[in-house]
This record gives sequence, C-alpha cells and structure tokens, in this order.
Amino acid sequence: MNDSSARVEQLLTELTREDKLRLVRGRDDPEGTATGYLPGVDRLEIPEFRLVDGPLGVRAEGKRATAFPAPIAVAATFDPDLAREKGAAMAREATALGQHALLAPGANLIRVPHCGRNFEYYAEDPVVAARMTAGAVTGIHNEDVIATVKHYVANNQETDRVRVSSEVDERTLRELYLRPFRAAVEAGVGSVMTAYNRVNGTHMSDHSRLVGDVLKAEWGFDGYVVSDWYGTESTVGAATAGLDLEMPGVAAGDESDDQWPSPDEFEGEAAEIMGGLPDGTRAGLFGEPLAAAVDAGEVQPDRLEDMVRRLLGQRERVGYLEATTTDENTDSGASSLERAGALDTPAHRRLAERLAARSTVLLENDGVLPLADETDVAVIGPNVHKATLGGGGSSETTPFQSTNPAAGTRARADGAVTVARGVDTVPDLSLFDVLPFVGDGEDESASADEIAATEPVGIDVAEPSIDAAVEAARDAAVAVVFVRDRTTEAKDRDSLRLPGEQDELVEAVAAAADETVVVVNSSGPVEFPWRTDVAAILEAWYPGQADGAAIASVLYGDRDPSGRLPVTFAPERTYPASDERQYPGIDRKAQYEEGVFIGYRHFDADGVDAEPTYPFGHGRSYAAFSYRDATVVDERTIRVTVENVADRSGREVVQAYVRPPESSPVERPTRELAGFESVALEAGETQTVDLDLESRALGRYDLEQGWVVDPGTYTVEVARSARDVRKTVSLEVTRED
Repeated sequence: MNDSSARVEQLLTELTREDKLRLVRGRDDPEGTATGYLPGVDRLEIPEFRLVDGPLGVRAEGKRATAFPAPIAVAATFDPDLAREKGAAMAREATALGQHALLAPGANLIRVPHCGRNFEYYAEDPVVAARMTAGAVTGIHNEDVIATVKHYVANNQETDRVRVSSEVDERTLRELYLRPFRAAVEAGVGSVMTAYNRVNGTHMSDHSRLVGDVLKAEWGFDGYVVSDWYGTESTVGAATAGLDLEMPGVAAGDESDDQWPSPDEFEGEAAEIMGGLPDGTRAGLFGEPLAAAVDAGEVQPDRLEDMVRRLLGQRERVGYLEATTTDENTDSGASSLERAGALDTPAHRRLAERLAARSTVLLENDGVLPLADETDVAVIGPNVHKATLGGGGSSETTPFQSTNPAAGTRARADGAVTVARGVDTVPDLSLFDVLPFVGDGEDESASADEIAATEPVGIDVAEPSIDAAVEAARDAAVAVVFVRDRTTEAKDRDSLRLPGEQDELVEAVAAAADETVVVVNSSGPVEFPWRTDVAAILEAWYPGQADGAAIASVLYGDRDPSGRLPVTFAPERTYPASDERQYPGIDRKAQYEEGVFIGYRHFDADGVDAEPTYPFGHGRSYAAFSYRDATVVDERTIRVTVENVADRSGREVVQAYVRPPESSPVERPTRELAGFESVALEAGETQTVDLDLESRALGRYDLEQGWVVDPGTYTVEVARSARDVRKTVSLEVTRED
C-alpha cells in the first residue's frame, strides 16, 4: 500500500455500510449550485463533494463564469496545449465556485454531422480527439480538480439517445471510438461517465465488457465510473459491470418540489427534446436496492468497497479528502476546502479571446481579407447583437461579460460601420426551455431596446428586413454577414441548411454588395448554397463570450485565421451513415455499417463518388507557406522544413497522414491522420518541424491478435489537409519490426 492510499484504507475500515452506500449515490445539493452532489461523513471528517457541468465553461446553477469557445473550436486550433490551458482555467473557475469535479471533456467522435452535441466534442478523427482530450484532462488535473471524460462510448447521436443501441463491431470500436477515452485514461483522468445509449444491445451503465473488462481491467483505469444523469439502468447489472457512482441518485421530486414532466405534455420541437431525455423518475438504484442486492449476494461486499475506494482515492488525489493540507510554503495547515481558485480574471478573458481567434477557419478568400482599417463595413445578420456562446443543454454558460459582432466590429474599425439584422433573430435552443425548473426558462429573443443598445444608428432595430440589409450592403465597401445554426443536447439537427431565411439573406446581400464576407457560427458542418457568390467565408464555430472582439481581430488581420477543420464539410447527402439503418436507426438500433470509414476516411474510400466541400484539416491563412526537405528521422518521427514565404506572420498546421501497404490483408482507409503540429512563423521565417507519429499510427486492430502492424511500405504524406499533400516519404516495415 502506498502512502497516498493509507488514509483511504483507514477510512474503509471505519466507514459503516450505511456510510458507504451514502458515498456512491448522489443527492440534491443543499446550496443548489452543483450538477451532482455527495454528502460527507462528518464523524470521519470526510467533506461533501460537488460535481459541475463544464465542457464550454463552468455551469454552476445561479452563477456566472467565463464562457470559453466550444470544444470543436478548440480542436480547430490543432493545438493540445490550448486544450490544456482551457481545462486548467475551467478548473480554477470550478474551484472558485466551490466545485470539486468537472464534467468534462467530451471525447465522442463526430460520426454524423447532424448530432446536436457535436459542438461539445472535438473531431471526426481519433488522433485529434485523443490529443485534445488528453490536453484537457491534464489541464484540469493540474489545478487539482477531477476531470470526467464523457460519454463512454459510441454516443454519437442525440435522437433517441436514451434508448438507441449503437451496433458497432470490435475493430471499429478499437480503431475509432475507444481511442480518445483510452487517451484520457493514459493522461490520468479521474472519472469516466457512461453514456445513455446501449452498445450492441447492452446499456453502457451495465456494460461489463466495456466498463469492467476494457476500461478497468485492460486499460488499468483506477478512477471512478459515474452514470450520466438518470442514466443508471439497473442495480445489480450496473454494480457488477463496474459503475461506481449513481447520479443524481434521487428521482426528480424526491427531495424537492420539482416534478419531472410527462412527454405527453409537449409537441413539436419540445417533444423531440423530451425524446432525448432520460426518465427522471427512475433513480435511487444505488440506495436501498443496492443494500438489498448485497444482502442477497447478488453484489459482493468487496464491490461496494471498491466503489468507495475509487471515489475516495480520486478525492484524496486532488486534496478533497483531508480536512487540512500542509502548505509547503508556510508553517500552518491550509484548508483544502478553502482554495481560492480564479473566476472571470483578465487572464481567463484573454484566453477566451485567444482561443476564439485561433480557432477561426478561413474557408475561402479571394483577397478581400484582411480588411483595411478604414474600410466602410456593413455588419449584417439576425444575431449580430448577441455573442454566440454555445448550443443548448448542460454545457450552457452564463458569462459576466460578452462582446457581440456588431460591438466588436465597431470597436475595431476606423471606417464607418452600419448594422442591419436583415431577418428575425435565430432563437437559442435549449432543453432547459423544456425543463424550466433546471434553468430560468427565459425567452432568449432580443428586444428592440437590447438591439438598439448595440447599434445607436438604429438601422433595422424593430422590424428587420432583407431590403434594409441590402441597402446597408450597397452603401458599404464590404458587407460582413453573420449566420448561425441552432443546436441543443437531446435533439439532432434536422438539416445542414441554415435555419430561417439566412441563406436568402446572404444571397440578397451578395447580389448587392461590392464584396461580401460570411462569418459562420455553427456546431459543425453546414451547407453553403451561396458559396461561389461571396468573396470570403470564415467558420467561427461557437466562440463564446469573446465572439465580437475575436472575429474583429481576424477580419482586420490583427490575428491570422489559423484554425483548421477538425471535421469534413460536405453536401448533406454525401456523408457516411446516411442510410436510415445507420442513422438514426431502425427499431432502436443504429447500425455502424460504415465501420472505420467515417469523415475523411469515407470520402477517400474506393467507390465513393463524392467530393467534400472543404476537406478535413482545411484552412487558409493570410500568410503563405512552402514545404521542403521531408525526411524520416525514425519510425515515429518525420521531419520537414516549413517556410513562411509571405510578408506577414502566420500560423501553419503541419499534418502527417499514413497510407497503409497495398499488401494489407484487410481493407483500410486510404489515409489516416498520424500526427500534427501548429507552428507560428514570422514573415520569411523557416522552421524545422518534427511530426511525432501517434503510437498506433501504423497499426490496425485484429480480433485475435489485438493491435498489429502489417509489414510493407507505408507512405507518410506531409500535408496542409487530407486533400492537400505537399511532401511524401516512405517507411519500410519488415516482419521482424
């Protein structure tokens, strides 16, 4: 027994069975701030414990926090260090708000572009998702908060998510969907949250093979496994499978006046959201039912002890088990429950803005960008008076301050800035509108007074019209049109087209303006029917509280648009999993028949006669880069020289893709991302870049042998995107290797 576990082992001898049962089942937070709460054991000085939502920023009930860009935006930076910085900042804010575990990051892959929760995830590619996940976990734990990676596993759609079974083969699980979770475990993650869905017929809370055998036994995960909220399916099945903590542990209404609504009360969009919500009346399965199961011999007493050991072990790891800790810099003990943390600090505000700018992807540019300072600009769009903070659901964050696109452009520009909405505000979409007792249920539509406050000129304030937007565009040198989608947890997007009349607005403005730039705020891929009619397109994702300031800095060239696409943009009909059997499924079964061929792997495959609109990894820069001298350093490293041949600084994302040997005994993707580096280069600067290939870059998963590397010649492509290869080198692998 190591010293760090001595306290835990002593407590296990002193805890009664009733105590242990209290520690594995959530309760309502008496302070009303936490998403999940565990009471303490006063006589043993075990403090209470709080878990809080946090993929985009801390969502403590009734509290404000920094609203950071969405995870998909962070992934677009292709910089795991930024994921680490964001994780650390969110952890500091969680501490400042009295929370001990952060329910983040999300590690599911983007399988279908419609998924309403894609903005909470990182990428369609497991290497990007794995490195970003590991970065976030490291950052959170560096600040002594427990990271909770979610939702384990194959949780790739919101439609019928609490009932659907992901029917997926072992190779696909191993090569794609499990890899980011394994990376989290290798990074030392303290907690794993099970998904609502089933995998191959078994609910994840009860999945003994994936939870007990793979996660805990094979990978050596020593933290605790927590259910998604109301996502515990059974008592005996979950306990024996490896679930350690039931959340929230009490049914809605058991400890408060909150009543779980009946699905029959809703229709339309609200009914769709209800279809993606679990049954809040089913909870308490780790309460008296677990005690009865132990008494009956259906659950062994040492399984209950293991649950508690895992929970207390992680709390001890981050200092939330001892009542006091010794500060090495002082002679006195400092209470571990009185850590200051940091909330809405200038550093966090700067990080939010830097992340938002770094994640912006320049999809198209015919030379109109960057804008000259004195350019007369028309800022147009239904939501230019609001910062795009994120999608709806458990990731919603309420910031202390935010900057909208109209205000951000006005603050940066030297030329005239006029504003016209053009069409009605695109309202936010949230499951909290369905469950008003969880949030405030307020209408998010902006009033005329709110809009006028951001636009003193008063153009198009009360009743927006496309005609007014066209007039503003015609009088300006450049029209910048801001468009957005609308998404929420518990509901998938119906279409990849922009909601409302936004496409018509862009087309009308583009026909009238000398130059038109479109800024897209979206959760993932959208369709651009007007793509060839505009001069430039920027994908800005859900940028958070710094929306306006960040996008203005990119539009005017203060920052390079250095983001790259972590997901393929393509026409809706061309994506994999487009058959109803595959998505959303038939008879509550979604068949993952596309196997490992998702995202760019699908578009590269033989027989797929479809071109992506913008490929994975794509993104332009205001600078220009030249590649040369690609060489093999060793079997894990490729070295390439990159030069900025422009007269201004910029940032390049250098990508390495591996093509397997032609002699491979199984069908493999044409190319797979194996490594990447984000590199800042001054004008005229040259750098030597070492691309470290991911440990399983050459491998494939074999059902009998596990991970194997086939002998033969592997081609490594050094590229700017999955479709823009600049250099190639060969790796020879013999059977002896």
